[in-house]
Amino acid sequence: MQNIAGPEQRKLLDQAVMVPSPATERISEAARQAAVVVSIGVNERDGGTVYNTQLLFDADGSLIQRRRKISPTYHERMIWGQGDGSGLRAVDSKVGRIGQLACWEHYNPLARYALMADGEQIHSAMYPGSIFGDLFSEQTEVNIRQHALESGCFVVCATAWLHPDQQAQIMKDTGCGIGPISGGCFTAIVAPDGSLLGKPLGSGEGVVVADLDFALIDKRKQLMDASGLYSRPELLSLLIDRTATAHVHERAVRPKSAPRRGSEEPLTTVAWP
Repeated sequence: MQNIAGPEQRKLLDQAVMVPSPATERISEAARQAAVVVSIGVNERDGGTVYNTQLLFDADGSLIQRRRKISPTYHERMIWGQGDGSGLRAVDSKVGRIGQLACWEHYNPLARYALMADGEQIHSAMYPGSIFGDLFSEQTEVNIRQHALESGCFVVCATAWLHPDQQAQIMKDTGCGIGPISGGCFTAIVAPDGSLLGKPLGSGEGVVVADLDFALIDKRKQLMDASGLYSRPELLSLLIDRTATAHVHERAVRPKSAPRRGSEEPLTTVAWP
């Protein structure tokens, strides 16, 4: 049978990161040495499937969250598997309570609300860059500024980008022009009132730095708290299944009971749900 997966897809599977692995241990050690909290996106391999995964390392190097993008977007479904709801939660870290979403998960209002209601103070957003041109940058900006306003949290957004050598290789391999693989970057930090902290990055490698004053979260939520005073849970609420996906489920078995003395009844084993 012909293998319909192309060589680049097989290379992605081969180079994808297993969790845990020496690769994640190196990130852990770097976070510990620098005493920083690290939110990073990886292609995670689990068996023969690749997932779009976000990892969160605390300042002591411990891995405190591994979450998978719940719905690969459009053509991504040919490459990545689906995540579950176990990662739709905020977690406590050295710098505050952090929630994470990837790319167009920010177009899913229920996924975003799961993190709002879980009290995120810092939201880590990740998007691809060098893709779809300037319109994608504008859409990303709208996405993250709106989430900051609704959640009343800080949003730290990082977009990937392609080096000119990478762009040249892609054009050579696929025959595409430069347009579809350029622009699209918007790396920024957003305050709870939706304002930008520092100058966003629209292309290339760089760093955006800002001090986060958590008093601004309280100030915003005094006006509009989407999971508090501005909510109506008796009218509108979210039902979420945070159970981690398992491919094998074993039913418990009742212990064998001994027959009564003098009885000829055989022992029986019953599957118990």
